[in-house]
Amino acid sequence: MSTTETSVHPRFAEALRELGLGELVSEVRRFPEQTRTAQEAAAAIGCELSQICKSLIFAADGVPVLVLMDGASRVDLELVRRELGAEKVTRAKADVVRATTGYAIGGVPPFGHATRTRVLADRSLLGHDVVWAAAGTPYAVFPMAPKTLVAHAGGALVDVREIAK
Repeated sequence: MSTTETSVHPRFAEALRELGLGELVSEVRRFPEQTRTAQEAAAAIGCELSQICKSLIFAADGVPVLVLMDGASRVDLELVRRELGAEKVTRAKADVVRATTGYAIGGVPPFGHATRTRVLADRSLLGHDVVWAAAGTPYAVFPMAPKTLVAHAGGALVDVREIAK
């Protein structure tokens, strides 16, 4: 196993291979310091904050849902609630995130999860040629064209970004 391969979470490396994206393993960038937040990741990569793809788990009427959002924006829970036709949407607790995805908060990739969930991808991600997402650990990220990333995540393109009032 190469050093690059060891910098990728094994479950995520396997998911990449299953999706026919095994070559992406060599593009994963590992950092000595954690990149748990979008700000930390953007600083480590040297990219714009909006080029970070956050993978966030919410509970819609108790059912986990993944929202992919650009790093410079916040998710509007009311817009997510309306999009899903749910009564209530809340941020999922850490144990739910791990049980649903198989990864800890700060390292959740946009696909390759332990269980299949509904995926909403905010259109703001399409504003870049390349975005960076977590590769299964808080220390590793990978680049991908946003349309390709959304397609592999099985995401529906929506507008769920919080608009500054």
